[in-house]
Amino acid sequence: MRRLLMPFFLGTCSFLGGLTAVYVTAQGLPFARADNPAAVSDLGRLSDRFEAVARKISPTVVAIDASKVASKGGKMKTVEESGSGVLVRLPNQKGVYVLTNNHVIQQAPPDQINISLADSHILKPSQVWTDPESDVAVLRVDGTDAIPTANLADSDQTRVGQWVLAFGSPFGLNQTVTHGIISAKERGQISLGATIRIKEFLQTDAAINPGSSGGPLVNLDGDVVGINTAIASNSGSNSGVSFSIPINMVKRIAKQLLEKGAVSRGYLGVQVAASFEAADAIKLGMDRAQGALVETVYADTPAAAAGFRTNDVVLDVDGVTVRNENQFINLISSLTPGQRVQVKVWRDRKTVSLEAEVGDWAK
Repeated sequence: MRRLLMPFFLGTCSFLGGLTAVYVTAQGLPFARADNPAAVSDLGRLSDRFEAVARKISPTVVAIDASKVASKGGKMKTVEESGSGVLVRLPNQKGVYVLTNNHVIQQAPPDQINISLADSHILKPSQVWTDPESDVAVLRVDGTDAIPTANLADSDQTRVGQWVLAFGSPFGLNQTVTHGIISAKERGQISLGATIRIKEFLQTDAAINPGSSGGPLVNLDGDVVGINTAIASNSGSNSGVSFSIPINMVKRIAKQLLEKGAVSRGYLGVQVAASFEAADAIKLGMDRAQGALVETVYADTPAAAAGFRTNDVVLDVDGVTVRNENQFINLISSLTPGQRVQVKVWRDRKTVSLEAEVGDWAK
């Protein structure tokens, strides 16, 4: 069986199952029992909301099949990949586009990509753009001005604990809908292969399985908050820990792909530690484990020219507090090459200010 999502391995966690009760909390939510009509009514309204979102979004969800020629066992063979996507309109762009994951369609020519709509019509993209480093892909589909498209949310407003629905084609089961909550934000401590370096995922416990890659994660307003990408699993199937690319990141990447054909990213030239623990902070004389620990400063780079050193802890970039290594990477990559930035680092038990000119990641 093809494993279409890109799982990494963590301890197994249990999935948030069907909604069976609402328990009393500090906010005073009542028990959902037959002798509590108000609670039963609340559950009914939530169920109605789920149904309304499913009706709204399902017509915009597509199944994607892609064929490419690849080497397997020393022989060139045709490899088929499958996944999901969502039909959208993009700001300042004419026409309809499909948002999905790069790993669903990578290296497949446009004429070998089939996009199956909810009404069973099959389309082929007229143009394809991909960004392997974020795992985002954008496909243009022509002659579809009348078909429904999904609205894109402001994913910065997404809240932990918020209800979401995941749409896709797990195991080839098109138009599948599951529900859960946003479990966490800004997850980047996961490994998805050497090519995917831009990671700032929404974590959800909505059931996402192989074949759901590229499908939308949707809030209860029926707006897309993320594009489903990966699962944490020991078995390759859902274990309640899944990850979606925030839609604001997807929008930024799509804008550059359509306007420039590629994504421009900033670069300093440092290797930061994969984690910065409390023990590391204490050893360096810090009172909190916050920032990005520099492991290596590469020669002939903007970081070297600015005076970065090994064991510096990056605390702040142009007034933006650096929380961890992944946020630092995303922050620098979002800057414009040639831009000058003020950087504060922790060095020799005190704060030191540096000025750096951002380089171009692609050069």
